[in-house]
Amino acid sequence: MHDTRNLDEIASALIELTGLLNSPRQDEVLLGVAGVSLDRALFPLLVRLSAAPAMSVAQLAEQAGRDPSTVSRQIAKLEQLGLVKRPSAKADMRVRAAAITRAGARAVAAITDARRKLLGELIQDWPAAERQTFPLLLRKFADAMRAKQNSVTPGRTRTASDAAGRVKGTESSIQLFD
Repeated sequence: MHDTRNLDEIASALIELTGLLNSPRQDEVLLGVAGVSLDRALFPLLVRLSAAPAMSVAQLAEQAGRDPSTVSRQIAKLEQLGLVKRPSAKADMRVRAAAITRAGARAVAAITDARRKLLGELIQDWPAAERQTFPLLLRKFADAMRAKQNSVTPGRTRTASDAAGRVKGTESSIQLFD
């Protein structure tokens, strides 16, 4: 068996990083620095919408990893705030894409500036070579993870208990790569 300490350290750091990134406190800090008053559940949708001319609720739900009905309600809230508009799709009147408004673009610009400021503070003491390599390695990792997710055939994942040979009396829903 090969040494897995490095892989375990990567997994541990990713778990901690995911917790920090998903923390309500982190969202409060970012929105506070941006000077934007917005429900923390709404701003990731607004930022995703700013990256495309328009997006359907289904597309946005897929990107955000949320249920389409939840995203639809959240888009309605963003629309009420004047940050998003919902023009009807010409090809299919049932599909209503969401698009960012000028006010939404201003909010996203403030969030982007705040994110740059906060990230800059986090890595300001790093050597220049590490600051240059870090985004390249993050992108490489994200691309590899996306490719792995896309290569796994639905229905071909195993649960932890399958992989361990079924522990008597327990069922697990933790999915492992095949």
